[in-house]
Amino acid sequence: MCRSLRTRFILPATIIILAWACAKISAPSGGVRDRRIPVVVKSVPQPNTKNFRGKRFIVTFNEYVVLDNITEKFMVSPPMKKKPRVFIKGKNVNVEFDDVLKDSTTYTFYFQDAIRDLNEGNILDNYKFVFSTGPVIDSLSVTGNVYNSLNLEVPEKTQVIMYRELEDSAVVKHLPDYISRVSPSGYFRMDNVHPGRYKLYALKDADNSKNYNNTEEEFAFMNSPVEITTEKNFLPEVKDTLAINKEADKDPDKKGMKKTVDKKEEKKAVDKKEVKKAPAKKEVSVVPDTIVVIGEYQLLLFAALKTNHYLTSSDRPLKYQFNYTLSLPPDSMAFEFSIQGSGSDTYFTERSKNNDSLKVWLTDSTLYSKPQISTIVKFPFTDTLGNLAYKVDTILMRFTTPRATRGTKVKKPVFDVENNIIGGSLKPGQQIVLKSETPFRQPDTTRIFLYELLDSGRIRMPYKLIKDSLNACRYLFNASLQQKKKYLFIADSASFSSIYNVYSDSTGIKFSIKEPESYCKLTLNIQKGEGDLIIQLLNNTEKLVSEEHLKKEGKLVFPLLETGIYRVKVIYDLNGDGRWTTGDFATGRQAEPVSYYPGEIELKTGWDLEQDWDVGIKNFKNQKLREKRKTKK
Repeated sequence: MCRSLRTRFILPATIIILAWACAKISAPSGGVRDRRIPVVVKSVPQPNTKNFRGKRFIVTFNEYVVLDNITEKFMVSPPMKKKPRVFIKGKNVNVEFDDVLKDSTTYTFYFQDAIRDLNEGNILDNYKFVFSTGPVIDSLSVTGNVYNSLNLEVPEKTQVIMYRELEDSAVVKHLPDYISRVSPSGYFRMDNVHPGRYKLYALKDADNSKNYNNTEEEFAFMNSPVEITTEKNFLPEVKDTLAINKEADKDPDKKGMKKTVDKKEEKKAVDKKEVKKAPAKKEVSVVPDTIVVIGEYQLLLFAALKTNHYLTSSDRPLKYQFNYTLSLPPDSMAFEFSIQGSGSDTYFTERSKNNDSLKVWLTDSTLYSKPQISTIVKFPFTDTLGNLAYKVDTILMRFTTPRATRGTKVKKPVFDVENNIIGGSLKPGQQIVLKSETPFRQPDTTRIFLYELLDSGRIRMPYKLIKDSLNACRYLFNASLQQKKKYLFIADSASFSSIYNVYSDSTGIKFSIKEPESYCKLTLNIQKGEGDLIIQLLNNTEKLVSEEHLKKEGKLVFPLLETGIYRVKVIYDLNGDGRWTTGDFATGRQAEPVSYYPGEIELKTGWDLEQDWDVGIKNFKNQKLREKRKTKK
């Protein structure tokens, strides 16, 4: 009996104690994060193998790795017609291919930063595998930079391609002999190149064809072949991954081990020029430049002028609004719209200045309440033979009204009217503009008031509201406004309404006309300018502030500028048509060159700054301006 009772109590207690003890066991927490990158321990065949005849290669690492976005990052030079299959098996990266390899050719397989360790994601950057189908490993290199021709920004996802065949038709019809990617700094390098003369191009490959088979792709070309000789051996040093891992062990808090050849080669230089002092004796400095690696060849990417007529887009962003856009202005040809089963009294249209876009506003509620509306559009169209004729498309326009969340109180819609009064002030001579998202109904002027504010009270002032003849969502507010005076604009509720019976709330805005002394002025002394020049003043996000045209060197004055940071750009208008002209590969014409003032110019209230600019020197945009622009996007 006693033994039975002891067994009954001791056994459950033992189980509970053991369970509690097991629950207390845990893996140690904390510790230094492993920042060591994967190390290649062997490969089959060995790197730089000659007379290769296989159909695959295998690279083995000291740890398990993963492939990050390998479809996009992996690249073979010269390209293969069928992309190789890349996959992980254990600690191995396997690459298999079916293409018949070219004789006596050096193949380079670029992984970029796709290989990472499994646990911490440490990157083996710029890894590549090289072999040759002949007795020699080609060892020469081609370096350069690629920028957008209009704004000198670095284009994203751009390839550099190179052909042994020197005919222009090669880049249109055939795969290139060499291919590489442009780095985020705009720099590129092709390694393992055979000596010879080549045609060099850059391409934003929209269809992954590896050639310029679509004239609407962005493209760049050199006017003459490039000569690759034995003096141009720019091969980088082979990275010692063990040494990098030792560095990571010594400095475990170091953020990231990602390094590229470009980063190693980058150097910094400071442009020590200073902007002249303003009359207020304030010193303005040009922002120092960060110079990226400058390669031997410079390629400027452009999008050729469109030559084919077609409908580029159609959408229904609102239930009562349709938008249609053409690739080119129709010129003397028609761009027509209609709705199946509905008359022209159920809508009205607005056209862009060049008649290449059409905005349709539906006015019949029984029509725009439909989730699907069949529309008919007639427009100029270029067929596959290059013939221009009319095309009639039936386009189904869909719109689904968002459902209200259960329990959410539906707010009464309000007709929002925006204005251009910023910070309670207008510039001298500036007109008040009223804008809305949907078309205005005729405003109720009995509810709209303008007053001049005095110390003793206010005086009512006359005004006129003028409807924009080209834009139903825009009104101009005309009044005789003077500097040094203060005003009050009042619009009672329902002063404005849309054609869809949505009404505005009441609003009141105090504002004044600022004096010229409250603004800044910039004078540019344009020096060594030859031919037609277009000088553009831009804000620090590169939005156009003002534009002036010059036939020769001289002074340009930009008055009434807000306090801020500005950039200045020049377009060398070679054909004198008053605008920037893009390139054309078919005729061998490069895009018209542009240049930037080397830095930013800061203006403060009351400054009258005069600055010299030698536009005879063509400057690439400095790297800091590119980085700042990306940050602000």
